[in-house]
Amino acid sequence: MYPKETEKFLLSVQKPGRYTGGELNSVIKDKNSVDIRYAFCFPDTYEIGMSHLGMKILYSLVNSREDAWCERVFAPWIDMEEIMRKNSIPLYALESGDPIRDFDLIGFTMQYELSYTNVLNMLDLAGLPVRSADRKELTPIVVAGGTCVCNAEPMADFFDITLPGDGEEVTMELIDLLKECKKNGSSKRGFLEAAAKIKGVYVPSLYEVEYNEDNTVKSITATCGAPEKVEKRNVADLDKMFAPSEFVVPFLETVFDRTTVEIFRGCIRGCRFCQAGFLNRPLREKSPEVVEKQCREICGSSGYDEISLCSLSTSDYKGLEPLLKNMLPWANENKINIALPSLRVDNFPKELMEQLNTVRRSGLTFAPEAGTQRLRDVINKNITEEDVLSTARRAFSGGWTAVKLYFMIGLPTETEEDIKGIADLAQAVVDEYYNNENRPKGKSVSVSVSLASLVPKPFTPFQWEPQDKPDVLIEKQNYLISCVKTRKVNVSRHVPWTSFLEGVFSRGDRRLGAVIETAWRKGCHFDSWDECLDREKWMESFEENGIDPFFYTARRREFNEILPWDHIDYGVTKKFLENENKKAHEGVTTACCREKCAGCGANRLNGGVCNEINKTVV
Repeated sequence: MYPKETEKFLLSVQKPGRYTGGELNSVIKDKNSVDIRYAFCFPDTYEIGMSHLGMKILYSLVNSREDAWCERVFAPWIDMEEIMRKNSIPLYALESGDPIRDFDLIGFTMQYELSYTNVLNMLDLAGLPVRSADRKELTPIVVAGGTCVCNAEPMADFFDITLPGDGEEVTMELIDLLKECKKNGSSKRGFLEAAAKIKGVYVPSLYEVEYNEDNTVKSITATCGAPEKVEKRNVADLDKMFAPSEFVVPFLETVFDRTTVEIFRGCIRGCRFCQAGFLNRPLREKSPEVVEKQCREICGSSGYDEISLCSLSTSDYKGLEPLLKNMLPWANENKINIALPSLRVDNFPKELMEQLNTVRRSGLTFAPEAGTQRLRDVINKNITEEDVLSTARRAFSGGWTAVKLYFMIGLPTETEEDIKGIADLAQAVVDEYYNNENRPKGKSVSVSVSLASLVPKPFTPFQWEPQDKPDVLIEKQNYLISCVKTRKVNVSRHVPWTSFLEGVFSRGDRRLGAVIETAWRKGCHFDSWDECLDREKWMESFEENGIDPFFYTARRREFNEILPWDHIDYGVTKKFLENENKKAHEGVTTACCREKCAGCGANRLNGGVCNEINKTVV
């Protein structure tokens, strides 16, 4: 529970439930009976962090140990931070109310580059030095996992350890090692050198980086016995992997106010812009029986009336039909809605739509990503306009009236025709509704277009591509809006300056650590929130540190350039990504993994196995 000294301030802040703890299914232990205390930190607000599945899994996993206690920590919003600083209240964990500076492990999940300044702010609120080198004692050890640590270099000065890949197994091994080192009185350096020998552990301080005169990376050298390449951790069998039987039920409405069960990791599609699809290879599926059992347990312990079947491409799950056949009877009986995010328009069968129609109907969301077939081939989306329209046709016949379409701008080889094609495709979906005799009578259609800007990411075929500058993206956004001729189509768009900063840090190197710290000291944090992003302070921070941010975004990299993340191994080979980049510029597609193995290399992480429930070797 919250510290006693905060009680008198809670009614003076927005959403005091963010800071109290005490929710249903939260775990309370005797701190004197555990060896390791773990503060799991989400560097954003409570409502966002409590929607994150990874936190829920690791929270329950660590707490399944008798010798460890995992507690939750979120970034306090601006009003609460002001009170904490004014009254010398250190950042605390929700379960005990204890300051996290007294914990053994402080773990951050890094899902978004614009949360980097929040990490520094949370460490400072905890009363800890923000730089790893200034934290001399063995504990607390500051660890990070999540998507962003595929290139942890901009944050290398702040984290002691990062964990590329799946976190379940390596977290337990790290706790075991730290417990042993505490018992033996080891130094922090001794612990870090030992940790570097665990597969899937990256210790930034054990690597030396040199730069060429043109500011590109000259070399990355491992020291003190650290591996030349850090191979990501990969949980091979999801059926045997730990899954929580209950989640903490939040007091507040969260961003995704529902419970979630993962059905597979990875993706068979190979969209060339999609970092998650490449980072999470090889594809590993849970069996329908295991998924259904986990869904029953979670719904029973949490009381949620909606459950999301989570994956990168849910309709690619081979066990979806038998899973829904078994789930729908008890879901209907208990009035539980089943949400299927990340559906593809080319494999969304009529039978599935009919099954979903028996429970509470949600809006349908699809991602054509590009407005023309030429550009969809460039990005390897492997869907056609007819796929989109035929799926919309079935949806409208089934009673749906709202469709959300995800698109991107700033893609390689993009032209004005491609941008106009987004408006044309959205209009075609509207027309499909009114041309459909079986549409819901007396209702109008709503087509929402969500427009993202391409941020080329590490470990994708587009990692060498230049990123459009903010002013160019604004011009493209305005052009698209001018092409929309109906109020039935609503366009929402990302802030280009947000995408710009994301691009700088996603492909940046260690020299950006000074920029991040400078910006934070100027007051930058919650940079992903439009009302908090301060463009001028960021540009001042780049200038003061002699850094040209467009060096990281606006230039095309050569294939032989050493990239800041080349010493991290996510399984997919660099040569495969290079070949995919060349195929993109030729407009040549690559078949999905189930049609033909493209030889990406990731299956070696599973001993030559990927892609199928029945463990077919490819």
